Amino acid sequence: MILPHKIHQPLSLRAKFPVLLLGLFLAMMAGAPSSAAAQLSASVSFMKFGWVAVGTSETQLVLLTNTGSAPVSLSSIAVDGAEFKISGVAMPQSLAAGASTSVNISFTPTATGWVEGEVTFNSTASNSTLALSVRGTGVKREPVTASPASLSFGQVPVGTTSKLSVNLTNNCLCPQKVAGLQITGAAFDVSDPPPAVTLASGQTITLNVSFTPQAPGVVAGSVMVDGPYVNIPITGTGASSTTTGTLSVTPGTLNFGSIALGATATQTSSLTATGGSVTVTSASSSNGQFAISGVSLPVTIPAGQSVSFGVVFTPTSAGTDSANLSFVSSTSTGTTVEALTATATKPYISLSWSPSTSDVAGYNVYRGTSTAGPFARLNPTLNTATSYTDNSVGVGATYFYATTAVNSSGVESSYSNLAQVNVP
Repeated sequence: MILPHKIHQPLSLRAKFPVLLLGLFLAMMAGAPSSAAAQLSASVSFMKFGWVAVGTSETQLVLLTNTGSAPVSLSSIAVDGAEFKISGVAMPQSLAAGASTSVNISFTPTATGWVEGEVTFNSTASNSTLALSVRGTGVKREPVTASPASLSFGQVPVGTTSKLSVNLTNNCLCPQKVAGLQITGAAFDVSDPPPAVTLASGQTITLNVSFTPQAPGVVAGSVMVDGPYVNIPITGTGASSTTTGTLSVTPGTLNFGSIALGATATQTSSLTATGGSVTVTSASSSNGQFAISGVSLPVTIPAGQSVSFGVVFTPTSAGTDSANLSFVSSTSTGTTVEALTATATKPYISLSWSPSTSDVAGYNVYRGTSTAGPFARLNPTLNTATSYTDNSVGVGATYFYATTAVNSSGVESSYSNLAQVNVP
């Protein structure tokens, strides 16, 4: 019969159609990238250097991260542009999923003018070649310089903030306009950035840069100052919030030696944080003759960095004195101590003169504060020696001395020539 034959033919077509759809789906799946594929990314899409004097260098840090779930082998790095160099990384290098590595890129211009190059990272990632554009400008002289030229915060606990300062100075005879700031790196910020300001020749302004890491690991960024195009590279490391730094003071024992009573002496010491940042909240001295200067508390010291301060000794009485400077901080021990010693001595002036050739029973010693006098006798009784020590002098004073000779009849001669003495 013809009717069954017509019905069977469409059944054959319907049987083949699901097979074709399955084959097409499998083909599409084979061509799609796997979500587990390794992917290499850089912390910046391009790297911009500031104005750099010919023959000098500026170095910035770029972080390479494996954002996939499979390992990546970083095989080589190629640099296009003779003015750009890389350092700080060994090849080849394997990056586990989520791992990062840092690469230093430096710009050393050999001539004035705009320079552009490219750094290419070759790896086994799905993006096997990752290109990073690098740019900078060579100048004869940088009109405005930063001090320090770069900032390193060291280790800072995650979620806390550490601050460092950098000074911008106009080194030119002409004014320089600071038009604004460009900040890279989400963990970095500049508190109270100055508005557009014009720096006169020799003028300095201060930028206060803060670092607030949100996760453990190395962080890199920069502050670009528009106008004079000063670039300040910044690095820091987010540390586990359980990381506690230690605080040390150098020197541990400070000896001023002998200081004249009434004088003031200052020596320099430093506080250093290791293993993590440390916040010094307060300081005190056990002896009022010793004081601290040159540091504003509280201050946070990043790991691996130091803060200098002055120790001032102002003696109020003669003799040997000692004290302890105690620094209270966020360390586990809480207090760090520096031991101090000093000896205060009375200033004095030692005088001597040639003996008189005539009949002399002794001498009188006179002192004044000007050549015109008046002069007062210092020795209460006749001085039979040809020397005298004046123990009643003041620091920073100037005195004029004269002697007279007295014979056996009690007759006193006129003043000798004047001797001027300046007490330091």
